[in-house]
Amino acid sequence: MTNTQTMPRSYEVRTYGCAMNVHDSERLTGLLEGAGYVAGEAGNSDVVVFNTCAVRENADNKLYGNLGMLGEKKRENPDLQIAVGGCLAQKDRDLIIKKAPWVDVVFGTHNIGSLPALLERARHNNEAQIEILEALETFPSDLPTKRDSTYAGLVSISVGCNNTCTFCIVPSLRGKERDRRPGEILAEIQALVADGVVEITLIGQNVNTYGVEFGDKGAFAKLLRACGEIEGLERVRFTSPHPAAFTDDVIHAMAETHNVMPLLHMPLQSGSDRILKAMKRSYRSEKFLGILDRARKAIPGLAISTDIIVGFPGETEEDFQDTLRVMSEGEFSVAYTYQYSIRPGTPAAEYADQIPKEIVQDRYERLMVLANEIAWQQNKKQIGSIVEVLVANEGRKDGATNRMSGRTRDNRLAHFEIPAGEPAPRPGDLVNVLVTDAAPYHLLADDTSAYSMRRTRAGDAWDAADAASCAVPTTDGPKGAVSLGLPTLRTKSAN
Repeated sequence: MTNTQTMPRSYEVRTYGCAMNVHDSERLTGLLEGAGYVAGEAGNSDVVVFNTCAVRENADNKLYGNLGMLGEKKRENPDLQIAVGGCLAQKDRDLIIKKAPWVDVVFGTHNIGSLPALLERARHNNEAQIEILEALETFPSDLPTKRDSTYAGLVSISVGCNNTCTFCIVPSLRGKERDRRPGEILAEIQALVADGVVEITLIGQNVNTYGVEFGDKGAFAKLLRACGEIEGLERVRFTSPHPAAFTDDVIHAMAETHNVMPLLHMPLQSGSDRILKAMKRSYRSEKFLGILDRARKAIPGLAISTDIIVGFPGETEEDFQDTLRVMSEGEFSVAYTYQYSIRPGTPAAEYADQIPKEIVQDRYERLMVLANEIAWQQNKKQIGSIVEVLVANEGRKDGATNRMSGRTRDNRLAHFEIPAGEPAPRPGDLVNVLVTDAAPYHLLADDTSAYSMRRTRAGDAWDAADAASCAVPTTDGPKGAVSLGLPTLRTKSAN
């Protein structure tokens, strides 16, 4: 009798959208590997999982375009399985199967833990499986995980949102806010640090309302301070707060906690008070700028980033000029800029005064010019200063230089030169470099006179992971990935 061994099925997860989706994809990866799947080569895997976003129309188009291409592959290989999860799956449900009947599994934001069982059921029954829960099945961070980074980790402190912004569909897809207990969060962070992580990003739809579920309005500031007590944790970030609920105790906690980084992501959305009211953003531009002023006074070297939407229904040229004014006064290190797009199911989609595409495009281009100029001016202020850089897995910038890349404490991308004869730092190591030049969205440090390197536990963890990957055959792609902190410092029109 001959024993035959079935080769494990390979998978790939394609992620669209925000940090919450990136975190969910880490859980999906952990679940699949726990079920016996192995990481596959992009474009040549047995199972392809799409973790989708529903915030932008472009995300819809990208998904259905990719599903169309995979439909051709499935006709050639019927054993290929395709799964669609995330916010768009929660929203579209049956529509996905109607548009792409070759999809095997559709699952929502509340039941990502069901994916392995749904894939197996689809194979056994030879029919599509759709499972969309209306309430959270398991908090994402309680599921197994496989992180792409050895030195950085995302930690979810809450899911869902209690706001009612008229342009946003997220609350209807992820539900009301649910908060994790502080002890659970801190235990997860401590476990990550023990595994070599030196940077964590606390994530939630609205992190500064954390604690609402268990009645503690000061819970988020307390959580930041508690992170400062964790030995070995070098950097703490968070995204995203809401200006309407932002309180000074968070500013004080940032200023007084040594490992909370000097970066504040504060979504503006519009500089027009009239448009903010139409968006149901329960703050006005004066309050917004006041938060920035108080934060800058308390936190030396603070960088502030923001989100802005242009072309919201009813926006006039005067409203747009207000946005440009607040942009200038805000002096943002980066602005993530978006053109408003109609999202079915949101109140704003029903507004009669939608703005013509050509006007939205014109305003967007003018906003981009100002955003880039402000970012450049902010980066120029760094020239001549010595900055600490957490080395990323981006590796060498090009073969003609001895440059590597990483993120400063305030999350600016920095390309730095390594002195001749010096060993290259590992991803997760920390270097001090002298900034010699700047562009709108990166810094250059080509003067090596101030260069110094500190080897870290994160670098040791990367060495261990690298050695393990060399010792065991794998179909996985490049080892590691760029830090999973805030989004890359790059202005974009849609996610």
